[in-house]
Amino acid sequence: MTTGYSPESGPIRWTVGPEQAGWRLDAFLVLHFPAYSRVVLRRVITEGGVTVDEKGAKPSYRLKPGQVVAVTLPEPPRQCPKPEPIPLEVIYEDDWLAVVNKPPGMVVHPARGHWSGTLAGAVQHLYGGRLSSLGGPNRPGIVHRLDRDTSGAILVAKHDQSHRGLAEQFAARTVEKQYLAITAGVPDRDADWVEEPIGSHPRQREKMAIRRHDTDARSAQTLYRVEERFVGFARVAAYPKTGRTHQIRIHLAHIGCPVLCDRQYGGRAEITRGELICGVPDGEVMLARQALHAHRLSFDHPGTGERITVEAPLPRDMTDVLAMLREHRPWKRGASRG
Repeated sequence: MTTGYSPESGPIRWTVGPEQAGWRLDAFLVLHFPAYSRVVLRRVITEGGVTVDEKGAKPSYRLKPGQVVAVTLPEPPRQCPKPEPIPLEVIYEDDWLAVVNKPPGMVVHPARGHWSGTLAGAVQHLYGGRLSSLGGPNRPGIVHRLDRDTSGAILVAKHDQSHRGLAEQFAARTVEKQYLAITAGVPDRDADWVEEPIGSHPRQREKMAIRRHDTDARSAQTLYRVEERFVGFARVAAYPKTGRTHQIRIHLAHIGCPVLCDRQYGGRAEITRGELICGVPDGEVMLARQALHAHRLSFDHPGTGERITVEAPLPRDMTDVLAMLREHRPWKRGASRG
């Protein structure tokens, strides 16, 4: 992973190792330059800023061992988050890292339209300069991300050695993640494996989609288990093997059971008390964001090597909805799944 890069210093070169054989070129660059988004890196590739064995290549090019990748990048983004005294629920902490239970509605790092109120700003205030710099100036300590309206466990690295060790585990897919979701609809199977490639939506810029015949789409795999059934709803645990954008939301929608109140992939943005109690005229909104929570993270501690498992408690909005479903929509044999 590379830090302190300056375009004036000329291209940076790497030799592809055996463990990176078959990687897409853009994914390879994301690992080495986490301060740049995948969109920016793809543009750099297509504009000729990246060569493989001194030849141009597409973002989807699959690398081979021994090939030399040379990269010249523009200046990295400089929007440093402003430290903000935002309360955070820290569920694990030591000298190397912290795990925060991110609330729903919080953006992880500054971006267009979200320059304040971010997790990055909150951890800046909490830890000051005691954070990793590997993510770049606008992502201090941030190792991975969650969607704005997804709550739950997120890792924060306190120094570069910790960040590097954690990032390598994410790249090697050895970090185990469990998400909890409330779905609209009940899956037919108790458990199943969804393997459908994900790429950019052909018409809607903010969405992703299953793209089986798109060569730029990336493989995506999710295991899910139904933990609790209700009439018309379910509590589902999801275990993503890969980490594609919106992966769990897309895969659950694909099986006909989208995450409840998922505006993008489920077709509705909120649900009322009356709707949960089967038509009672009560318009109080019980949930106004996607019911998806990063519940558990398991990883090897970057300092000790010890396997660490951390769980983030469900937020109040999801526990309230589950309590209402248990009371008013209990599952009975022969009940409708729709």
